[in-house]
Amino acid sequence: MPTRYAAPDLVALAGDILRAAGLPEEPAQAVAQGLTEADLLGHTTHGLALIADYVEELDTGAMEREGRPGIVADHAAVATWDGRRLPGLWVTRLAVEDAVRRAGLFGIGAVAVRRSHHIACLASFLEAPARAGMMVLVFSSDPSDAHVAPFGGLTPVMTPNPIAAGIPADPDPILIDVSTSITTAALCGRARAAGTPLPGAWLQDADGRATDDPHATRQGGSLLPIGGLDHGHKGYGLSLMVEALTQGLSGYGRAEAPTGWGAGVLVLALSPAAFAGLDGFLHQTGWLIDACHAARVPAGAPRVRLPGEAALSRKRAALAEGVALHAGIAEDLARLAARFEIAFPAPVSATPPEIA
Repeated sequence: MPTRYAAPDLVALAGDILRAAGLPEEPAQAVAQGLTEADLLGHTTHGLALIADYVEELDTGAMEREGRPGIVADHAAVATWDGRRLPGLWVTRLAVEDAVRRAGLFGIGAVAVRRSHHIACLASFLEAPARAGMMVLVFSSDPSDAHVAPFGGLTPVMTPNPIAAGIPADPDPILIDVSTSITTAALCGRARAAGTPLPGAWLQDADGRATDDPHATRQGGSLLPIGGLDHGHKGYGLSLMVEALTQGLSGYGRAEAPTGWGAGVLVLALSPAAFAGLDGFLHQTGWLIDACHAARVPAGAPRVRLPGEAALSRKRAALAEGVALHAGIAEDLARLAARFEIAFPAPVSATPPEIA
C-alpha cells in the first residue's frame, strides 16, 4: 500500500518550504496550492515534483522573490503583463482572476504575460472558474527552450506548448490539458531516471526515425508533435498557434533569445452568460456529455470518459484517502524540510482509491 499524505499537510509543507526559501506569503501559498492541486489531479510530473527545482531557482536568483507583475498595456477587455520572472503559478493565478473579472464586465477577458517563470500544471487553474460559470483557456510556451522540431524538420524549435480549457458543465466541468507534442520533456526525464523506454515511439532520433528511447532528446533528437511522423502537421500547426498567442501577443519571445526557465502565457476567459446565457451553454454541454457517455464501445471496454473526469475522480479520492506521491517526491520534500528545519507531516492510513 502506498504511503499517503493529507492534502492540507502537503500544501502547508510546500508553503513553509517556499517561505523559508524566501518567497513572500502570497506567492508561496499560491505556488504550494497549485503544485499540490496538480498531484491531486494526477499530473505528477508538474506538481510537487517541481518544488526542489523551484527552490534551486530561488537560491540562484533565477526566480524572483519580490514585487508584482508589471503592466505593459491595458485596454478594457485585454491586458499585457510583464511577469518579471516571478513565480509563474502565482502570476498565472492572478492573470486568471483578472481575465475572469474582465469577462464579467465585457463578456470576454484576456491577459497575456511575458517573462513569467514556469507555470507548472495548466489544469490547476481551471476548475474553480469553470464551477463559477466561466470558461477559461490557458496557453503556455517557453521561449528560452526547444524540444519539438517543426513537422518535417529535425532541429528542435518549440516547446510542448500546452493548451488547457475549463468548460462549465453539470455536475462537473470538462477539464482539458494537452500538449501539442505527443509527450513532454518531464516525462522523458522520468523515463530516463527509471531506465525505461517511453510507452510509445513518441520521439524522433537525430536522423528522423521514430523512437521510444527517452535519451534521444539528449542525442540530437526531439519530441514529436501530436500526430507523429504521419500526421504531425496537426500538432505543429497547434504549436505555432500557441507560440503566436503567448509570445506574439505579449510581444516577447524567441526573437529576443531569452535564457532561463520561464513561460509566455495567454489567459482567455469567456462568460457564457454574456453570449446566449449560461443556462443555454449548460444545456448544450450537458447534451454533449450525455451523448459521449452513451457512445457504443468495444465489447468489455469501459464507457467513454470526458476530459477531466478521471482527474476529478482522483482528486476526490485523494482528498478523502490521502495523496500518494510519485516515487522520489516525498524524499525531495523531506530533504527540503530538513534543510529548513520544518516538521515533515505524518502519513495517513488509507485504502488505495478506485478510479471511476
